[in-house]
Amino acid sequence: MRIDALNQVSRVYEANKTKKVSKNSETDKRDQFEISQSAKDYQTVKKALSQTPDIREDKVAEIKSAMNSGTYNVSAQEIADKMVSKYFDIGI
Repeated sequence: MRIDALNQVSRVYEANKTKKVSKNSETDKRDQFEISQSAKDYQTVKKALSQTPDIREDKVAEIKSAMNSGTYNVSAQEIADKMVSKYFDIGI
């Protein structure tokens, strides 16, 4: 066995020895987190949306009254345009 090979093996084990770490005042600090402004804006919008009703009662009442009076008319072209724009996801 070569002596220099033994020295190389002993160096490998030296690299794995535990090292003492001195305490530093910087490591004693507590972790902190900060919410970004865009996240705060997102929370504000989400809260506002949760308080908004899903059904617009005023719009429903308006359409119901127009249907009951017989004045509610929608053209076939408008219906076709909406169907095509929803299907192809384009804005018309």
